[in-house]
Amino acid sequence: MAPTKPVQKKPAKSRIRKISDWLHLWLGIASGLVVFHLGITGCIFAFQKEITEWIHRKEIFVDVPANRQTVPLSVLKQTAEKALGGNKQISFISTYQEADRAWEFGTFKAGDPKAFWYFDSIDYYDLVLVNPYTGKVTMVADHKYEFFAIVKMLHWSFLMNHPIGQQIIGWATFIFVFLLISGMVMWWPKNLKKSNFDKSFKIKWRAKFKRVNYDLHNVLGFYVMIICLMLALTGMLWAFKWFQTTVYVVASRSITPPVQADVKSDATKKITANPFDIAFEKAKQTFKDFDRIGMSPAVPGGTNTIYATGYHGTETYWNFDVLQFDQYTGKLLHRKNQRDKNAGEALIGMNYDIHVGAILGLPGKIMAFFASFIAASLPITGFIIWWGKKKKKKNPALADQ
Repeated sequence: MAPTKPVQKKPAKSRIRKISDWLHLWLGIASGLVVFHLGITGCIFAFQKEITEWIHRKEIFVDVPANRQTVPLSVLKQTAEKALGGNKQISFISTYQEADRAWEFGTFKAGDPKAFWYFDSIDYYDLVLVNPYTGKVTMVADHKYEFFAIVKMLHWSFLMNHPIGQQIIGWATFIFVFLLISGMVMWWPKNLKKSNFDKSFKIKWRAKFKRVNYDLHNVLGFYVMIICLMLALTGMLWAFKWFQTTVYVVASRSITPPVQADVKSDATKKITANPFDIAFEKAKQTFKDFDRIGMSPAVPGGTNTIYATGYHGTETYWNFDVLQFDQYTGKLLHRKNQRDKNAGEALIGMNYDIHVGAILGLPGKIMAFFASFIAASLPITGFIIWWGKKKKKKNPALADQ
């Protein structure tokens, strides 16, 4: 009879490692439902542009005439307002260099600022799509109840207008950052022998469910850790003012907020021709190489200005220049370029595009989708691991299985 090999005991964990493991377990259980919620809503929102364009293709894309002559923007604006019943003022417009796209005309009015829920905090939020060549309205949408708008607000604050909603999201995300880092410590192989390499980098699909679940938690968690960290940190930038301030100070190496130019229209001037159309034509000439131009009409009267924002990219928001025009004459008053921003402004301006992956185009959105999906799975696989260990402690007979 062959002698039995002595059972080798695992080396004892350090006190720091025990504390880290304990925190990883209980903080993971405490934040699990929120992390699952964020992962699922993030997955759903990832391809909102592509899905919307597929569903509403006939409304979003238009036939392009040979001369490509567009109707004056002020006339299109009036058409959109008429489509909304004539009692709502268009406050933001998106025009595109892509010749086959309808232009977007939006109107928004806040509701009760003290409302607890998202729906009560908005009076109306409508979007009108107009064919820029014919002036025909292709779609009128109540954006307040639009599917992806609701998903976005679920992701943002559980549909709450109260600060507590975003605080719950923010602190759960903060905990998730710790879980990613402590999980990396727990995952890290003691040496890179082939057996350890396989355990750390490969999923053993042919093993029993318990082992497959363990690998799904550890191995997949490792592969998406960097992307999940980016998603979590960019999310925290919205949730916590102190974190946004810290990022700005570190990036800009200054505690001084960016200077905002005080630009005003000359209210003593009489309106000449159509200043809004004049401003738009100047913006088109200035932004010839930009992918889209956003126009914001000035509130009539007073010293407010017309804004024109030129964006590089049909979907991203970080790379843009801004023009301001006199609302009475259409005269260009001020320009701020992307290159004029300090590093703090630029980084914070990139936050949304980094968070949704759009900053890297479709590949970035695909990465964000899968990272969000795996992030949503981690609380589930982690709970199953904990539950299995709990049952094992209650029934020692399971230890031999």
